[in-house]
Amino acid sequence: MKQVDRLIEVLATTPDETQRRRALDRSKVPCDIALLERITELVPIRGRVDLPQAQRLAESAEWIAGSIGTDHAAGRSLRAMGHVFMLEGRSDAAVVAYQAAIARFRKAHRALEEAITRSGGLQALIYLGRYATAQSWARQARAIFERAGDSLRLARLDSNFANVLYRQDRFEEALALYRSAHRTLARVGVPLDVAIALRNLAVCLISLNHFDQALATYQHARRYTERHKLPLLVAEADYNIAYLYYLRGEYSRAIELYEATRRRCERLGDRYHQALCDLDQSELSLELNLTEDGARLGRHAFSRFDELGMHYEAAKALTWLAIAATQSGEPQQALHNFAHARHRFRREHNRPWLALLDLYEAIVRADDDRLHEARELAEAAQLVFLETSLMAKAALAELVLARVALRAGDPATAQVWCHAALERLAVTQAPALRFQASFVLGQIAEAMGRGNAAVDAYLDAHAWLETIRTDLRADEIKIAFLKDKLVIYESLVAFALKGSPRVSRAGAFTFIEQAKSRSLADLIAFRAHAMSARTAGARVPVRRLHQLREALNWCYREIDIRELSADQPRTRIEALRARARQLENEIARALTRIRVADTEYAALQNAGTADLPAVQASLGADEIVVEYYSARGALCACLIGRQSFDIVPLGRLDEVREHAQLLQFQLSKFRLGPEYQRQFAAVIAAATTAHLQALYDRLIAPVRNRLDGRALIVVPHGFLHYVPFHALHDGTAYLIDSAPICYAPSASVLHLCRQKRGGHKRAALVLGVADEATPHIDGEVNAVAAALPRSRVFKGRRATVARLKREAPRSGIIHLATHAAFRIDNPMFSAIQLGDAPLSLFDLYDLRISADLVTLSGCGTGLNALIGGDELLGLVRGWLYAGAQSVVVSLWDVNDRSTAALMGRFYRRLRETPDRAAALRDAMLATREQDPHPYHWAPFVLIGARQRWQTVG
Repeated sequence: MKQVDRLIEVLATTPDETQRRRALDRSKVPCDIALLERITELVPIRGRVDLPQAQRLAESAEWIAGSIGTDHAAGRSLRAMGHVFMLEGRSDAAVVAYQAAIARFRKAHRALEEAITRSGGLQALIYLGRYATAQSWARQARAIFERAGDSLRLARLDSNFANVLYRQDRFEEALALYRSAHRTLARVGVPLDVAIALRNLAVCLISLNHFDQALATYQHARRYTERHKLPLLVAEADYNIAYLYYLRGEYSRAIELYEATRRRCERLGDRYHQALCDLDQSELSLELNLTEDGARLGRHAFSRFDELGMHYEAAKALTWLAIAATQSGEPQQALHNFAHARHRFRREHNRPWLALLDLYEAIVRADDDRLHEARELAEAAQLVFLETSLMAKAALAELVLARVALRAGDPATAQVWCHAALERLAVTQAPALRFQASFVLGQIAEAMGRGNAAVDAYLDAHAWLETIRTDLRADEIKIAFLKDKLVIYESLVAFALKGSPRVSRAGAFTFIEQAKSRSLADLIAFRAHAMSARTAGARVPVRRLHQLREALNWCYREIDIRELSADQPRTRIEALRARARQLENEIARALTRIRVADTEYAALQNAGTADLPAVQASLGADEIVVEYYSARGALCACLIGRQSFDIVPLGRLDEVREHAQLLQFQLSKFRLGPEYQRQFAAVIAAATTAHLQALYDRLIAPVRNRLDGRALIVVPHGFLHYVPFHALHDGTAYLIDSAPICYAPSASVLHLCRQKRGGHKRAALVLGVADEATPHIDGEVNAVAAALPRSRVFKGRRATVARLKREAPRSGIIHLATHAAFRIDNPMFSAIQLGDAPLSLFDLYDLRISADLVTLSGCGTGLNALIGGDELLGLVRGWLYAGAQSVVVSLWDVNDRSTAALMGRFYRRLRETPDRAAALRDAMLATREQDPHPYHWAPFVLIGARQRWQTVG
């Protein structure tokens, strides 16, 4: 037996045909029917792991069958080759091979082998849509198995024929047959049979939207295969579970399991499932804007599928590589990858995918101003989508054509294409595309000088945008124009500032708030399912919301997959669209119910905002909010008082950005060491003050006379999140000298913070994690602990994630002296480094605390690059959602010594006053006396509620 296994391994792993033939000739193993049966049994099993190896075994079986010379042997060989063709995706060739095998078995009077072949060939007939033939083969196989009393093979046939029913969307019938087959196979089948039956059951349950049952079935399959020592099937189960998480929109769970499955597959040598993990996670990463990860995984997937000879999967990997190149600003590399993907899909005769590639490429060429080429590609794609009845994708192609015409200076032609898309979308459930179409129509109207028509179109686009769920959508991310979501708000605000009668200034404030809320909501959407309600009354509807989102995500994903399959019935796609529409309406109703019971949960889930009167009512008479926003390169400020509101234009954004960058450059010089600082102290101080004055002139001076000495609440925008407004200088004094200053991510978030009940009577929690770069953190921890009586202190390895999760819910103040790791490509992957592991942003959203204050005293790391401010807000918003009333964070890498002094003063003063902004101000002023440069006294900002009291009466 060992000799046979060694020979088979040589035949499978030797690429050179001559060497394989020589190995077979020289072997002492007889080339008889036993060897042939052993090899052909291994072909489908090996093909699931390494297709080229399966192909070599099938070729070897053909040689052996030729030397045996019987019809039985030829039939075995032909059936094995049919399995290889199936695995290669060549269903036509597979059916031909199976038919030839059946004919040989019939000549050899091997009725059982004939029936086995018919049963095994059903999947190839399914892929070809030959359902009548599949039913005929199944009937003939059943008759033979019944005569033989072969209950095992009858159960296998049931499982295979259930695939036919499944493909015809007869899910309930398929499920009943799968369950019947599983019951029999569990009794008389081998473990492989049972594992396959469980997998089929799970797939069918997914299509019936029974996600929890599907997940439980996959997990049962995993336990079963692990118990029966089937490691390859354990890896397959892990992959399927990860894919189910992906389908349901549970992206973070999917990522974790893909990573674990990939490592398992690597140990087992299962290159096929390893490549599938790479392919799925590459697509997922691109949807999350993790471009570098998407490209790396796409390269791995392509390499492995190319080696396995799997052209369809390899072509998809090339497509993801092209998209990654597009996101990275490498159009030529993108076009190169698209061309290679097109060559692969052409071999697969897949017209929808070829048309989609044309559309992708049209977008790339249009961005590169190669408008004629872009138009030709988009027109070709549109024709294919029309011929294949993919109306939503045809409309998308028409929108690309409209944009191309608009860029070419031909708004009349653009209008024709846009109206064609709108007519098509009137009967298609595609709110994301309706938003895009209205937005493009607004751009066309602007180009024609029709301002009121443009505003009307933008308002229509806005209305559609507000109906779109924040869940990530594959097509929306990879094809549509991502920036448009925020640009629509900018466009409406810009018209309001021009005095358009269609948009009031109070309406402009609403758009500003929605833009900020949507940016955050879109970022966290892929983890939204994991967030639990904060109130008991919302728990049941929140669980229902999770289920609805999972079903909707699956519908969206299934529509995308089926539209790009060459042989999918249109009726099924339309049924899925109708189901998606129903789910979207149910989600809207669920969110309405939740909003009553849990305002903050609803706001986070659906980009909810507080209206202007609510924000004003939460302010004291001695407070004013200054909320900044940039629209089309122009900066403005909303001034919100308890009884007042106005929007003030502030000029061009570029000038402000330049001074903000130069200020950051001066602050970064403090990392060059004490000797440099001493030598150039005067120069650094003068340059810093100059930039702080320039920023004051542009950001504060135009509205200074309206502040009236009131406490200031600053709501920054974009890179302004990194500007220390409290340190801005008017030539004689800093802004902090006149009144306390605090900050908020948005006016709506400020309003939410002021509705919370604090935990100021509870003890404090202090955690510190020092490293080589911050050796004085322990001193800061000691200073903070001394200022906070009854505080619980944990340092180094004792400052663990588990400790924080256990202690934080019963703490009134939480102080973390450590650093954070930021992901610029996707801020939601940022984390705070604790003694044993990072505390991820997802962990924050799962925390439940009621702290007055959370201080992150070392979280300036990585904030020097001005990229929009979202990573700062990601951490802050996580703590605010967890239950903190306010958060103190640093805007740049802090000095350990001055930070320890400042924090000690801050907490001592906080024991005397409920006003956190005033306490931080006093600490800053005292620190400034010893360390006058703003680098030392101005790195911290208070975000959220200013005082312990909240709602103003």
